[in-house]
Amino acid sequence: MKVKAKKSIIDYILSYSKKQEKEHVKAEEKTLPRKVTEKAKIKITRNIWDLTGKIVVIAEKPKAANKIALALSKNPIRKSIYGIPYYMIKTKNGLIIVASAAGHLYGLHTDQYGYPVFRYEWKPLYQIGHKAKHTKKFITALSKLCSNADYYVNACDYDIEGSVIGYLIIYFHGDLEKSLRAKFSSLTIGELRESFRKLTSLDWEMIEAGLCRHELDWIWGINISRALMSSVKMASGKRVILSAGRVQTPTLRYIVEKDIERRLFIPLPQYSLSINISKNNYEIHVEYKGKAVETKKKAKEIIKDIKNTGYLTVKKYEEKKYWLNPPPAFNLGDLQEEAARIYRFSPYKTQSIAEKLYLDALISYPRTNSQKLPPTLNYKGIMNKLSRINNYKELISNLLVETRGVLKPVQGPKDDPAHPAIYPTGVKPKDLGKDEWKIYDLIVRRFLAAFASRARISHRIVYLEYPKDPSMVFMASGRKILELGWLRYYPFSMPEERFLPRFQHGEKVKITKASIRKTYTKPPEKISRIKILRWMENVGIGTEATRARIIEILFNRKYLRSVGGRVEATDLGLGIIEVLMEYFPEITSVSLTRYFEGEMEKIRLGIRRRDEVVRDAKNTLIKLIVSFDKKKYQIGKTLSYRLGYLTPTNKCMLCNREAYKNNLCKYHYQALNTIVKTYEEWKRREGVDWDKYLSSIKKLKSTGKWIVEVIQNFEKIKYSHSK
Repeated sequence: MKVKAKKSIIDYILSYSKKQEKEHVKAEEKTLPRKVTEKAKIKITRNIWDLTGKIVVIAEKPKAANKIALALSKNPIRKSIYGIPYYMIKTKNGLIIVASAAGHLYGLHTDQYGYPVFRYEWKPLYQIGHKAKHTKKFITALSKLCSNADYYVNACDYDIEGSVIGYLIIYFHGDLEKSLRAKFSSLTIGELRESFRKLTSLDWEMIEAGLCRHELDWIWGINISRALMSSVKMASGKRVILSAGRVQTPTLRYIVEKDIERRLFIPLPQYSLSINISKNNYEIHVEYKGKAVETKKKAKEIIKDIKNTGYLTVKKYEEKKYWLNPPPAFNLGDLQEEAARIYRFSPYKTQSIAEKLYLDALISYPRTNSQKLPPTLNYKGIMNKLSRINNYKELISNLLVETRGVLKPVQGPKDDPAHPAIYPTGVKPKDLGKDEWKIYDLIVRRFLAAFASRARISHRIVYLEYPKDPSMVFMASGRKILELGWLRYYPFSMPEERFLPRFQHGEKVKITKASIRKTYTKPPEKISRIKILRWMENVGIGTEATRARIIEILFNRKYLRSVGGRVEATDLGLGIIEVLMEYFPEITSVSLTRYFEGEMEKIRLGIRRRDEVVRDAKNTLIKLIVSFDKKKYQIGKTLSYRLGYLTPTNKCMLCNREAYKNNLCKYHYQALNTIVKTYEEWKRREGVDWDKYLSSIKKLKSTGKWIVEVIQNFEKIKYSHSK
């Protein structure tokens, strides 16, 4: 009897015909909440107090549910079901129930094994993973509370994720045709009451964009991750959890490439001219503005001539007074950057604290890109409330005098369609932890600074030339704060004051000290979490809500580690990117990720349909998997080496990576070549022999890790070469 041969993955993909594509679409229509009646999409505005019958209000978190209930009633009745709290409010027209989710309660799941996988459905998270077992009680409670309701109000956070969370709950447990949306930017009583007087129809474009984001992230993540894990299993027989994703993989590539630059860096020696001058009994250090002198011999000649001359001549003296504009109120990225600069908080920590402050109704919604404060905000009311906090009483009193009560904030260029810049609500904080207070204080002070006057700065700068060679120019500057302005409220940006006396053009200024100082060229900039986040913002991948979490995922996957305050890639992280760059380069591309980000924005604007974008993503992925599968065994072998599951036949003599050339892996081989090539330049500048060169660069802190490893084992490498 003939046994039918099992179809290979490539055969399966290549046979992915139009007919099968239609079957997939048909299956999705059964399992995914896509079809919505035209009645549900009618744009309406309703006041919750005009609605009759049973109304279920769905909050994103229990704390938010409590704030909403207290806004809708002074004395809501607190109850619980299955251990989950909810609130009842009796009205003249019926009953309002305020219930809560616990963030996302549903996720995408498939019962198919292997890859590619294009069949999936939304399921309760507790059915997908044991870590989400706490969500079962929330789903059971919501199912019970939502039954037979006359209206459903999605009162989750007004962003794409909040729109999806509330939508899925109503889809599974309510009626979309009886659904409304509450939109608010803070959990203060006043704003919540106003939002429930102006309920709108569901925000369908945001829902569709959010569902699309989940689908794309799932499709890309599960298929590429399974492909990688399957390749390791094929090569080594071992099972391992690996992950790759639409946003996390281009981010990892950026970090790896920057890290490789640092690890292969060799600093070059150079000499700066250190000159001190004297003016009115003040000794002033002047900075040489030309290129660093490359050889010690040349530097010594120059400094000897300068000493013999004994003076410099004033080429130009400037004294300027300028205004320093106040900064706008924070968006999330700005807040994360300042918290990292001032307190060294990670972006994820700052975001987590800000979200807690929001749930405590202390600040507005933090996951915003906006640097603008709306004119409809009651600025004076917020100031009055903040003045009851001792730390800000005097500051606000000064601000109201300074502005004469006219509160007009500076507006930044960035905007967000859903939320304004982050602002304090005026609610008095209670029991804030030390770190929570630091973030709250930053937000309050930045908010106050946005209304303050400009700071006035006096800036003096002098350029001095060496009379025998006017092309050699030295510079010194001084700064004095004339009017504090907004710096009084936000002192974290206070410029450093330095005194500089006045000079006259052509004046001869006596040199009191002249010497040469040996320095070295700077290595590539260290990578930090905040620099990664800012890079993600600049290239347009991820969202305010997801960027910090994606960075932490890379740490949790052991692709990154933190060393002395900087971020570096692990050997596994290097291996993942090395493999994907060679065999699967498109997945590491920023342009591909950015393209789909743009497509999702078009969905939010109502220009494109979700099913079109998802189909586009699937077709792109299919082509990538075909290419991947042809090289699957080699990919698995390379990853297995990185994981320590296999030992390369030809192993690098300095690490566990496979040998590339001369018994060295490609990184150590590249380091060796860099050492050899850079020697000639070191020899020209310093006149050192080979051994002195090696010992010199080995001692320097900025020398790359792989360079040092090669130097430490140079005898071994030379022996290997001669052999």
